[in-house]
Amino acid sequence: MIPIMAWRNIWRSTTRSLVVISAVAIGIWAAIALSGFATGMMKSYVNNAVQNIISHIQVHQQDFLEDYDVKEYLPDAPALEQAIRAEPGVRAVSMRSITSAMASSAQGNRGVRVKGIVPEDEAEVNALDKKIVEGEYLSAEGRNPLLISKDLAGKLGVKLHSKVVLTFQDLDGEITAAAFRIVGLFDTGNNPFDESHVFVRRENLNKLLEPTDGTTHNVAPEGLAHEIAIMADDVHQVDAVAQSLRKEMPGLDVKTYRQLSPDLDLYEGQMTSISLIYLTVIMLALVFGIINTMLMAVLERYKELGMLMAIGMNKSRVFMMIVLEAIMLGVVAIPVGLLLGYITISYVGANGLDLSMYANSLEDYGMSSIIYFEVGPAVYWQVAIGVFLTAVLASAYPAWKAIRLRPVEALHKI
Repeated sequence: MIPIMAWRNIWRSTTRSLVVISAVAIGIWAAIALSGFATGMMKSYVNNAVQNIISHIQVHQQDFLEDYDVKEYLPDAPALEQAIRAEPGVRAVSMRSITSAMASSAQGNRGVRVKGIVPEDEAEVNALDKKIVEGEYLSAEGRNPLLISKDLAGKLGVKLHSKVVLTFQDLDGEITAAAFRIVGLFDTGNNPFDESHVFVRRENLNKLLEPTDGTTHNVAPEGLAHEIAIMADDVHQVDAVAQSLRKEMPGLDVKTYRQLSPDLDLYEGQMTSISLIYLTVIMLALVFGIINTMLMAVLERYKELGMLMAIGMNKSRVFMMIVLEAIMLGVVAIPVGLLLGYITISYVGANGLDLSMYANSLEDYGMSSIIYFEVGPAVYWQVAIGVFLTAVLASAYPAWKAIRLRPVEALHKI
């Protein structure tokens, strides 16, 4: 009997009930959409960093990342590469030679980090070959080909086919320099990275790193490497693969992308909590809307409630009836809001939200100009449960006001 009365009561003022239902549904939609947007931006940053810069795992000498000293090269790098390729869960491997250099042109100079790569292997580890906006990717042809970013080319005043002189130290600490010709311009969408990195063939860089006085460092040019970048089959296998490599290579520094860039770990950790933050804020706003609506419903039915109590309805039933009215409003609104949220996430998750007008600002933070919304299944349950609890809590005060009235005074109220 109480549920039937509660259901009929909420439709006695259809307009007011529809406004509350709409507000709750829009709140649910907003919580899901904002959570999807925030998660999409965070994943854009993480994926850009992993696919274009860091990779899932990197292997170095213990002290290499402190100063990027060219003398801290990996021992017997080709053998390490083969061992890593044989590791279960490893999808792709790329060996890199790395040095800090001064890139000079007729228009200026810039400090950069030079990465010597094997083009075919590097294309499997990151998306550099797909980020070429002018010219071509590194090929096996030509003498000393160079890839630089579109932004760096602008700062150096160079263009495709221009020459750039790279000056750096060899393995003996002697200054060496060589001219490289630009064969391609890339744009990863991460301005800080683009402006500070250039790519050459590893064999070209290794020949220049070898001392010119004929001294030997017990490493052949084809075996010289400072970094091995690894992509796992699945991001969930990264920690397991890294742990296995640490056991096999105890003298080397094996780090995951989360260890190499702690901000990525922070962002990934926030993906779960961000939906709770949005949900909490929106639910707090809905609390006041539901309280206001139910309080108005109680005051409008002051005399009616007094009569019900006078003919024998006890306070607990009156309290339950008011609470049920609020719960029913929420129960009607929840499926609508969840459906709107699901449609929004599905559509924008597939097509993306184009923020090209803010591309320059987003690229400064390493984010893509196209954001794909994404939320986990748990978010929908969190929102549904959150709205239900909000309706229950918001109805408590109006229900408490209802049971405090005195039947005799309520019956005489105009």
